[in-house]
Amino acid sequence: MNIPNMLTMLRIVLVPVYLYCFYTIKEDRLFYAGIVFIIAGISDLLDGYIARKFDLKTKVGAALDPLADKLMTFAVLISFTTAGLIPFWVLLIMGIKEVLMILGGFALYLFKGNKVLPSNKFGKISTASFYAAILSIIFELPFPNLTKILVTATVVLNLLAFLNYLLIYISIDNNQHYI
Repeated sequence: MNIPNMLTMLRIVLVPVYLYCFYTIKEDRLFYAGIVFIIAGISDLLDGYIARKFDLKTKVGAALDPLADKLMTFAVLISFTTAGLIPFWVLLIMGIKEVLMILGGFALYLFKGNKVLPSNKFGKISTASFYAAILSIIFELPFPNLTKILVTATVVLNLLAFLNYLLIYISIDNNQHYI
């Protein structure tokens, strides 16, 4: 197992650590869960950078990386919704999008020649927006309207990323190139 794949596995392990911090620590739980979230984000950046820079890309990494992202995303969305930090509609929209992405990824891999959709600029921008929105809540920015704007922008950007990936998926059916 190479370093990028180990970093991805670390992110998967950090999901229950995040949940433990969020649900069991009484004082400053949001801060400690946020630190775990930040570590996961940094490891996400590092694993992609190292994989590309040193040509350490693997099919396992290409499959596990989005899984690790989705697990952490679900953990944060569910925990923030149950704590009343974000509205339910955010979890609903982003949750449906993530489930559809997972199902599409499995279908692509299983039924279309073990293909994996690589991340692209739309996915990366929506992920950066998600981190910005969540960090604005964790660090309790004194601008509540900014946090609402970031959360709403995150949902919109995730829907745009989903549409982009859907177009790519459809183009694979038509034997066209990736967009």
